[in-house]
Amino acid sequence: MNYNNPPSKEKSKRLSLTSVHEGLKVGTKSNGTKYSVRDDRGRFFFPNEWEAFIEQIKPEKRIIFETLIITGARIEEALNLKPRDFDWTRNNLTLRVTKIKARKGETVGKARTLPVSSQFTRKVRSHINKNKIQDNDLLFPISKQAVWRMMRRKLEGVVKDDWNFGLHNIRKTHGNWLKALDIKAEEICTRLGHDFNTYLKHYGSPNIFDRKDKMIMIKILGDVYGFK
Repeated sequence: MNYNNPPSKEKSKRLSLTSVHEGLKVGTKSNGTKYSVRDDRGRFFFPNEWEAFIEQIKPEKRIIFETLIITGARIEEALNLKPRDFDWTRNNLTLRVTKIKARKGETVGKARTLPVSSQFTRKVRSHINKNKIQDNDLLFPISKQAVWRMMRRKLEGVVKDDWNFGLHNIRKTHGNWLKALDIKAEEICTRLGHDFNTYLKHYGSPNIFDRKDKMIMIKILGDVYGFK
């Protein structure tokens, strides 16, 4: 499955866009599907913005968003997680359903195994036990659209430019935070399934964050990479 199927340039020329906010335009495809185009696709959460956002989510619903911010997984990757994908002893998880990079000749996405915090694995185990999830069941039996709608509702009033955020911006946030916390570029690329050029393109200067920001990042990400 290729998760990104933007309209071709030829089709895009036939689509009309209407500005609804500074930096946001909306339109309707020929088949009636509504879509939006953001000028700033690189927006990420500052730590205090993330804390304000997650507080708006009901405690029992937070786990999917915590999974996205703590792993940096794409939403499709996270929604395919099962209990069997976790190594509870080593605090690792394996993303088995990943993006297929057709341009690189892939016919199936490459699995990625990555470390997570002990705090996160405890939360996941609690979620599994509370909901009686079996080893081969999905951890999150919810659609991407439902998660996106929840995010959109809860972001209103939390950040001034809430229209600039989509689920993929959580992934960008994760990468920017790891860079700010001095994790090597090679590790970030491996973790996110990026090549180095993509890393350079999407992740900015770590110096935009101050000491307080970094302390909140560590509290959210937990003890992965030995953060304390």
